[in-house]
Amino acid sequence: MKTAISIPDITFEAAEEVARDLGISRSELYRRALEQFLKKHQKRAVTDALNEVYADGGGKLDPALAKMQFASVEREDW
Repeated sequence: MKTAISIPDITFEAAEEVARDLGISRSELYRRALEQFLKKHQKRAVTDALNEVYADGGGKLDPALAKMQFASVEREDW
């Protein structure tokens, strides 16, 4: 898929230098950068969803289950 984007000259020049240093094409550099950006934001979406679930205390255990879970943890002196 081909696409056209607009970026500041200084960003373009920096990208050209990095691609040249890595020995890869400009397209490969942009592809890698976009993949990393997407991975980062996909992880953030999962974190945001979990934060939403637990924000209102929705993560509370059933009291009986909480008691059993607490009892299963070995006590440590601090």
